[in-house]
Amino acid sequence: MTPNLFDVQNTVVLISGGSRGIGFAMAEAFAQQGAKVIITGREEQSLIAACKEAPASDHPMTFQICDVADTNAINTCVAAVIKEHGRIDTLINCAGINKRMPVTDYTPDDYDQILNINLRGAFFMAQAVGKQMIKQGSGNQINIDSLSTYGSLAQVAPYGMSKSGLSSMTRGMALEWGTHGVRVNGIAPGFILTDLTRKLWSDPNMLAWNRTITPMQRMGDVDDLVGTAIFLASPAASYLTGQVIRVDGGSSAGINWPIAGDFQVTTDD
Repeated sequence: MTPNLFDVQNTVVLISGGSRGIGFAMAEAFAQQGAKVIITGREEQSLIAACKEAPASDHPMTFQICDVADTNAINTCVAAVIKEHGRIDTLINCAGINKRMPVTDYTPDDYDQILNINLRGAFFMAQAVGKQMIKQGSGNQINIDSLSTYGSLAQVAPYGMSKSGLSSMTRGMALEWGTHGVRVNGIAPGFILTDLTRKLWSDPNMLAWNRTITPMQRMGDVDDLVGTAIFLASPAASYLTGQVIRVDGGSSAGINWPIAGDFQVTTDD
C-alpha cells in the first residue's frame, strides 16, 4: 500500500484554461498539495493575475500563453513545459467556451469557435502531451466533460456536441495509451457557480429549478471538483482509466420530480 495514496507532491501539472473558474480552482488545489503547476490561457494579464492570486506553496504557479485553437501554440507551450521540467505528469484539459442561443441562430463562425476550442483544441493538447507521457512511460490526463453528455440542454447544442466528442476522445485515448502507462479520464461537473455563470444563476426561477433536479439541493462550487481531480492524478486511481466521473450533486442519478408530501399510489394490474 502506498504510504500516501493521494500524493501529488512535486508532480508536474499542466492545466489549460487555468486562469479562472474551474481551471483556476484546480490549479490552486494542486499547488497547495505541492505540485508544480503551469496554467495556460490566451490572455497574459489574466494569467499573471492568477499566478499572483495563487496561494503560497513549495512551487510558485507559472503560466504559458496558449490559444488551444492554434496547434502551433499548443506545440510551443508543451515543448516549453517539457524543456523546463523534463516531464508532464498530469494534463487537465479545461479550456472551453459556450454560447447560448437557439440552434437556428448559430453561425458557422460560432460553431467553429466552440468546436475548435472545446474539442479540436483538447484533442491536440492531449496528443502533444500524450507523446511525452508515452515516452516517459507514465502520466494521466483529465478532460473536463459536462452534464450535457448525460442529458442534452436547450440552446447549447454545439457545446453539448463538443463535450460528447470529448467523452469519446477520453475512452479512445484510454484504450490506446493504457499499455504505455498513461491513464485518461474525465470529470463531468454539474451546474457549477463561477464568475461566468453567476448572471444565469442569479435568476430565482433558475435556482428553484436547480434545487428541484439536484438531490443535494444546492449549486455546485468549483471547490467541489478539486478532490476528484487530485484523486484521478494520484496513485489512488492507478487502475482507473477511460471513465467519466460525474460530480453533479446527483443530477444525473435520474429524473427528480417535485412531488411534495406523502402519497399512496394505486395502479391497475
